[in-house]
Amino acid sequence: MKLLTSKIKDLFPAQNIVSAHCDGPCGVYDPASARIAAEAVLSMTKKILALDPSDGSHATANSLSRYIAIKEEQAHIAKTELLVLWTDYFKPVHLEQFPDLHDTFWKAAKLCSSVKVEVSLEHAQELMEAINKIHTMFWATKGRDVTYYTAS
Repeated sequence: MKLLTSKIKDLFPAQNIVSAHCDGPCGVYDPASARIAAEAVLSMTKKILALDPSDGSHATANSLSRYIAIKEEQAHIAKTELLVLWTDYFKPVHLEQFPDLHDTFWKAAKLCSSVKVEVSLEHAQELMEAINKIHTMFWATKGRDVTYYTAS
């Protein structure tokens, strides 16, 4: 089989050197997945703040624990999505276009950590704003103006 493969390669050599902009094929990366996870964080934060834990009911305790679990899981997903986008998609050439790129991502990742360990509507909204900024940067690198939609 190796001999056959070698003969085919000799008969049909590659014409060009192949290169890629990012680690995966284009179209794999999109900040939308981080936005969706961050929206879940925002939603769960609102639900947690709306609960009245003083009623002492098991239903409230159950809802609270579920909301917290979802909020932390989604914050982790948002952080993972942002870090992959930052480290795999964005390249040095993008720093010329966006000198604050690293700071923007670093702060967004830190916000993901903050919203996991606290119940802060302010920080959840700041995370959404940071992802909106990243969305704008990302699509600008592709020369496209894509509207930033949110579910809420």
